[in-house]
Amino acid sequence: MWSLRTRFTLLLVVAVLLVLVAAAFVTAQLLRKPPEARFNLAMSEKAELAAAFLRINPASAGPLRIPVGPRPAADRIDQFHTRILNDDRKARGYTAELLVLQGYKPGQNGSAEREPDRRNLAVHINGDRWAYLDFPPGPGPFPFAPLAAYLTLVAAGIIAIAVYASAVMMRPLRILDETIAKIRPDGVIPDIPETGPMEVRTTAKTINRLAARLNTAISSRMRLVAAAGHDLRTPMTRMRLRAEFVADADERQSWLKDLDELDHIADSAIRLVREEVSHAADETMQLDRIVEEIVSEIEEMGLDVEHGPLLPAMVNGAPFALKRAIRNLVINAATHGEGASLSLAQIENGEAVLTIADNGPGIPPHLLDRVFEPFFRVDQARRQIVPGAGLGLAISREIIENNGGSVTIVNRPEGGLLQTVRLPIVLAS
Repeated sequence: MWSLRTRFTLLLVVAVLLVLVAAAFVTAQLLRKPPEARFNLAMSEKAELAAAFLRINPASAGPLRIPVGPRPAADRIDQFHTRILNDDRKARGYTAELLVLQGYKPGQNGSAEREPDRRNLAVHINGDRWAYLDFPPGPGPFPFAPLAAYLTLVAAGIIAIAVYASAVMMRPLRILDETIAKIRPDGVIPDIPETGPMEVRTTAKTINRLAARLNTAISSRMRLVAAAGHDLRTPMTRMRLRAEFVADADERQSWLKDLDELDHIADSAIRLVREEVSHAADETMQLDRIVEEIVSEIEEMGLDVEHGPLLPAMVNGAPFALKRAIRNLVINAATHGEGASLSLAQIENGEAVLTIADNGPGIPPHLLDRVFEPFFRVDQARRQIVPGAGLGLAISREIIENNGGSVTIVNRPEGGLLQTVRLPIVLAS
């Protein structure tokens, strides 16, 4: 799909070319040489004047440098142009007989030298006396090459101006695109310098006002979620104390289970907010060792997890946060995907690639874009079977993106999910 700037530039260029084509046509009509009929008329008139003059005063041929000689040989006569010229002459009432000689330069006493680019004329004076007149070539071809070169130069200049004008006019829209690309993983929109032409300054000022309002709204909602999570803990603690006094053991366990789930949801919400607003100091860490530690911890939990090759890779980031993010992804695969298999590799563009594959049922394709939404579950009916708040993937993505990486989830062709984590490498061995 072409960008608006590209389409606008093409529109200007096409309009310029159409105008140039029209200008070239008009120029060709204005600058074209006289037609062949007018040229023939000029030749007939000159031949008639020369014949009449030499009949009256034959001696004037020498001073006028007009060669006089016998009738030219038949092989020197251009029959086609001779017939055309004589027909035109007779139609105009001229009496001098004409012969067109193509490709010869007249000399003294009727002699001639071959010269293909010339057109000569033999005019009958009287008896066997013919006057040889030298004429320039016919109208000749129109000078398309010089005109095309000139118009090409004009087109190049106008197209360059059109491209520049398009870039200037589309700059406000380009600012929108650049602003979207600069949005940080935490959703904060950076300020845009309010410099340049009036339209650019107005666009930047409007985007900055919008960004300020959005940032304020996001911050207030994050504070609201955090406050709600904290405020829920006090009544949940009181409810937990009251549940301990419930006489029926099954009823008590049911209350405590629901309270544990509520506590987990509140704790996950608070952790998500902290990851949104926190900016922990980066440290250099060995990613393969962190993955090994995670695998060992999850194995101790009794979950099915294994790892393949783990190539050494050093990355920058917040160690505890990254460890929590990867652990969430692995636990998600091991719990919902009937086991997890990990591998760590490096690619040419300087990234460490951690893949987490599982053998579960996968996710319907139309729901893949929603897996990182807070509280999202593929099957709400499984909420009672597999406990959780539905915030693990959202927290993991927030942490990984805050550390300069990315995470994607796709369905495997053979079944199950493939989670891919990419992190920039600072030192690899």
